[in-house]
Amino acid sequence: MNTIAVIGAGTMGNGIAHVFAQNAYQVHLIDVSQDALDKGLSTVAKNLDRMVAKEKITTADKENTLANIKSFTELKVGVANADLVIEAATENVTIKLKIFKELDDVCDANTILASNTSSISITQIAASTSRPEKVIGMHFMNPVPIMSLVEIIRGYSTSNETTDVIMDLSEKLGKTPTEVNDYPGFVANRILMPMINEAIETLHHGVAGVEEIDTVMKLGMAHPMGPLQLADFIGLDVCLSILNVMHDGFKNPKYAPSPLLINMVMAGKKGVKSGEGFYDYSASKKAENISSQFSK
Repeated sequence: MNTIAVIGAGTMGNGIAHVFAQNAYQVHLIDVSQDALDKGLSTVAKNLDRMVAKEKITTADKENTLANIKSFTELKVGVANADLVIEAATENVTIKLKIFKELDDVCDANTILASNTSSISITQIAASTSRPEKVIGMHFMNPVPIMSLVEIIRGYSTSNETTDVIMDLSEKLGKTPTEVNDYPGFVANRILMPMINEAIETLHHGVAGVEEIDTVMKLGMAHPMGPLQLADFIGLDVCLSILNVMHDGFKNPKYAPSPLLINMVMAGKKGVKSGEGFYDYSASKKAENISSQFSK
């Protein structure tokens, strides 16, 4: 493995590009939007500056990392000669299937195709290609440069060889890869999203307020952040999308998203990314002020 192509310059994509580039891989960061690429590269630079300030890396390390990343707006050009392509586009099955079909057409036959999806079936994605044995899930956690876990998802046809290569590669990044099988939500979100959904339902039914719910889970269960704060951080639209995938996949009403979550997403209250969710982020990116909708 030498050249890694990453599709999508958003939060996850630029984080994945950062980690590979910092570990001396040549990274091709691809997005249809030049503005998104510029913003993604700026984010990488800012995160590296923080690491320099904390003396975790040197200025030379930062410069080398940035030099390892090239940006592309054309998919075919960006994936040329890539040993691995990691898709980190929007969590939408139609978009992902379209991307993988195109990747199958333009990538070398030996190229491994991975998805950073947090819930969509790897088996379904792989079936859109002629190389299902070389398709795998690499679910990085946010923020990618900090979080150590990579959930490695085997599709129905993913080969042992592909799995071994990706497990080994993840370890070389300093991550802890954990192999799971392909079911809706995998492990991380199958457990996390029902908890977040139940926290939203608890708020919706007036059992307790936003701060109280988060405080109980932080102090009582030793969670680093409460479920409502975490939902804001992930993005309420992303939480809704994942719950819908799980609800459709399992046909079990326990995965049905809370009506409050649905309404908040429809109203554009998506959490940190929109400036408001359960908390108001207009003055600070930290969860310090409860949204006026939920304040007493």
